[in-house]
Amino acid sequence: MIRLPLLAALLIAAAPPPPAAVVPQASKQLPAYRDRLPEDDVIYFLLPDRFDNGDPANDKGGLTGDRLKTGYDPSAKGFYHGGDLKGVLKRLDYIQHLGVTAIWVAPIFKNKPVQGAPGQESAGYHGYWITDFTQVDPHFGTNADFKALVDAAHARGMKVYMDIVVNHTADVIKYRECVPDQNCPYRSRADYPYQRHGGVNGVPINPGFAGDQDGSTANFVNLVDPTYAYTPYIPKGEEHAKTPDWLNDITLYHNRGDTNWTGESAQLGDFSGLDDVMTENPKVVAGMIDIFDGWIDSFGIDGFRIDTAKHVNPEFWQQFVPAIQARARADGIPNFHMFGEVATGDFDPALLARHTRIDKLPAVLDFAFARAVVDAVAGNKGNGVLAELFEDDALYEGGAAAARRLPTFLGNHDAGRFAMFVRQANPKASAAEQLARVELGYAMLLTLRGIPTIYSGDEQGLVGKGGDQDSRQDMFGSKVASYNQEALLGTSATTATPRFDESHPLFQEIAKLARLRTAHPALRRGETIVRAAEDKPGLFAVTRRDAASGDRVLLAFNTSAQPIARHVAIAADVVGFEALAGACPVTVSAPGSVTITLPAFGYAVCRGRAQP
Repeated sequence: MIRLPLLAALLIAAAPPPPAAVVPQASKQLPAYRDRLPEDDVIYFLLPDRFDNGDPANDKGGLTGDRLKTGYDPSAKGFYHGGDLKGVLKRLDYIQHLGVTAIWVAPIFKNKPVQGAPGQESAGYHGYWITDFTQVDPHFGTNADFKALVDAAHARGMKVYMDIVVNHTADVIKYRECVPDQNCPYRSRADYPYQRHGGVNGVPINPGFAGDQDGSTANFVNLVDPTYAYTPYIPKGEEHAKTPDWLNDITLYHNRGDTNWTGESAQLGDFSGLDDVMTENPKVVAGMIDIFDGWIDSFGIDGFRIDTAKHVNPEFWQQFVPAIQARARADGIPNFHMFGEVATGDFDPALLARHTRIDKLPAVLDFAFARAVVDAVAGNKGNGVLAELFEDDALYEGGAAAARRLPTFLGNHDAGRFAMFVRQANPKASAAEQLARVELGYAMLLTLRGIPTIYSGDEQGLVGKGGDQDSRQDMFGSKVASYNQEALLGTSATTATPRFDESHPLFQEIAKLARLRTAHPALRRGETIVRAAEDKPGLFAVTRRDAASGDRVLLAFNTSAQPIARHVAIAADVVGFEALAGACPVTVSAPGSVTITLPAFGYAVCRGRAQP
């Protein structure tokens, strides 16, 4: 078992006392954090570098020199800006006031500070270029700082999810046949088999190796020569760049060049030059389990978001997931949750579900939910896609119950924020209409099935232009000119000044809806019954019903720019409603039917009242 650099006891001793907990009233209606099911939570996702700077002394990560050495340039959107774990710690009041109950932190592991071809360099501020899997990146602080954050969150009843990567490491390995840091075309197993040097006509190598489909130790001990496709090498001075040291073994990588995102290259190719780990090798499987067991043991975290999960072979996840779950249970974390990134810009629930059935991932980020809401609320494409989304919940391993454990979201740090999609699709709409559409999207996120996941900054009206760097604005006062020139939603302020305004209309709306969700079991755990889905902008309505508590809530959304009044089918024993949000009818129109009236881009959350 790999032990992280500081023992847990020492970490606790070194950590500053957590700020006093401020617990919103709604959270008192939830079980204790260790007892909560994943679907009981509302997640807040943040990149430490872009959230807040709690310790300017670590801005350069202990390095010296210019930005190409330290990675630090707060005026450039592709470099470190100074945010850190102490900055997250000092903002726990703000995060909790938003009504969230869990924090997902982008990768905090030590990264290669700067990568890229000359003139195209950028920094590892995002955390996905890992060199040391056992240590917090010095730009973000120390392992003790992370322990302090986890303990402080737990003291408030909040969970902490780590963002982990097993698919790749930082770009250290180079190929003799290619110019360093330039694209190196993918070379397939058919054209460059493991058993021949440099192609099918090359000299025999790796005798006894039966291919990467045989994951046994007896097979992989025969894979000793990595020159089947390219001639990989580690540049001088970087022979021990990675930790644990087994990651410096060049035979534990695929070494086939850059992925073209199709076919076998999607799993075996280098992700934009990043060293693609050979996760078929049992040594890698054991090593990765050991690494992440160590973080659970030492920090007591509550779950993992798994980056680039679809680019890893299913057999790896089939071993990794149960091993991690067993470790978490042994450490007293019975509801440890894992969800993989299966990125797609399309509406494709079948693709997502495949990774729960074949890979046996407990959950995946619900890209289909994001696509459906963007199309319906931002894109004016009608609501049929929303109905289809919930019909397809049967595809997931475990069916509709498992779908309730999918983290849902509207936008992210890679493709762009929901407000950006709204603005792009409706460039001539007024600021008030754009804000109303964003509020409607968040009403769907926080009341429909899944684990609502809020991207930090959305609650402050950040918009962006799409893509990764333009969607990763600073929260703590930016020096990036393009960020500060952007018109935000719901405010005349800009990102040039800190954006932690709890009076912002989106902050207020999200906080209201989050508290509503935590207060009502039907909104957290209830099944979904689609009641209406117009094929053009207009009404979408569902009932959420929790069998254990009997709680029933009717949700109605108007995706059109015009007021609507519609009859909606309901259960025949419901005789009236209590308004939880929006305008709800006090009584039904007839047994099994109720009239719902909604303003443009409006919504209503109505708790059903049955006959005595």
